Amino acid sequence: MSLDVVTRKPKIGLLGIMQELYDKMLPGITERQEAYGRDVAGRLSGVADVVFPGAVRCRDDIERTMAGFAADGVDGVLIVMLTYGPGLRLVNAFRDCSLPLMLANIQPEPQVTTAWDMGDLTYNQGVHGAQDTANTLIRLGKKFTVFSGDWKSDAFVQAFETFAVAAHTVTAMKQAKVAVFGRMPGMGDILTDPHTFMRKLGPQIDHIGMGSIVWHMNQTTQAEVDAVLDFCKANFEMDPRLKPAQLEEAAKIQIGITKLLEAGGYDAFSLYFNEIGFDGRFSQIHMMAASNLMAAGYGYSAEGDTNCASLMVAARAIAPDPHFTEMYAMDFERDAALQSHMGEGNWKVARKDRRPKLIDRPLGIGGLDNPPTVLFMAEPGPATLVSLLDPGEGKYRLVVAQGTILDTEELPTVEMPYFFFKPDTGVAECLNGWLRNGGTHHQVLHLGDVRPRWKAWCDLAGVEYVEV
Repeated sequence: MSLDVVTRKPKIGLLGIMQELYDKMLPGITERQEAYGRDVAGRLSGVADVVFPGAVRCRDDIERTMAGFAADGVDGVLIVMLTYGPGLRLVNAFRDCSLPLMLANIQPEPQVTTAWDMGDLTYNQGVHGAQDTANTLIRLGKKFTVFSGDWKSDAFVQAFETFAVAAHTVTAMKQAKVAVFGRMPGMGDILTDPHTFMRKLGPQIDHIGMGSIVWHMNQTTQAEVDAVLDFCKANFEMDPRLKPAQLEEAAKIQIGITKLLEAGGYDAFSLYFNEIGFDGRFSQIHMMAASNLMAAGYGYSAEGDTNCASLMVAARAIAPDPHFTEMYAMDFERDAALQSHMGEGNWKVARKDRRPKLIDRPLGIGGLDNPPTVLFMAEPGPATLVSLLDPGEGKYRLVVAQGTILDTEELPTVEMPYFFFKPDTGVAECLNGWLRNGGTHHQVLHLGDVRPRWKAWCDLAGVEYVEV
């Protein structure tokens, strides 16, 4: 999968249901209700690409339209009753449907008035069609999202956007490919069975040797290296201690990984630092590459954690600029956890009032030279922290904490991305829940509150959602 699949707008098919019964009674009703369907699609076009091929009026129409949606690669289907339509006609079309579904219980007019006649009642009689349709979907064993309300309301757009983003996230995960270079021995919370993982959630996990990166590094041109360094100078405050050869090597590692990901169609990667340290062909580890590739939209996790790297792909579909992190230490005075990692972080979440730095970072791992490392603190304000785990028996769980990134003083001796995350439930209670539910030590963070989107994705993907 290419990154444009992850970052594009959701694509949703609108199945507008009515029936031929009313044509003689109300000539022109099909055209009228199709215009209503186009209005609904237009109302939602700001948050998704909505495909509405026209009203479906019989079983053949429904089956043909649903097949067209599948062929067109939609992320999900929005079902709207344009009038009443018998639910039994949906059975064959939806029996084998695996697309996420949303049933919108809406009607053209929000209020019944004394001016209404039988025509108005017919145009606005979708509710009992929605009931018939919901019953059919339940009998088919389908899960679906429901909204009842005024189609012109902001609440409808918000509910649809949450569904559409979650449906798109399902697609992104199903198409995802993750490259993994080694794995830290004995690290248990990053493990899952790759067959079950792919069957349940979608990502394909490929284990790749370091030689593939070296091969692409050896094809790198000076112009490509210069472009990476120009990018760094434009975006970072450069540490004057950084040496040209040191920066060029970091750029070559970044280019080598990037070319490998592009050639293989990978959306994320995870690299165990000792794979570089013991390989013998590298002079530094991949700190700058990891941070810049996250900022470019790739998923990342350290130490061979393909669960978290895959979660970064989902997170990129949930909302822009997810950040890889872990809880480093507890601060009971601040009622917060210090979040950091070895030196990797998505600098798109950095404080707006402080330019990220690229520093000469002493790091003895693998006995290699100092890796240029991006250093920043995250933007203060609300944030959502999530962790994906395999609790066993072929199931998956998302542990979620909502909180605040604190506006704190700098820690002058910390030479890796960091910030203090204060959970809404308090650090002790949050961590009690985190531990009880098996939350992992690698996490993904978004600025803001994106819990409704994560909850919707869990509902669609069959993942247990736990908030702590």
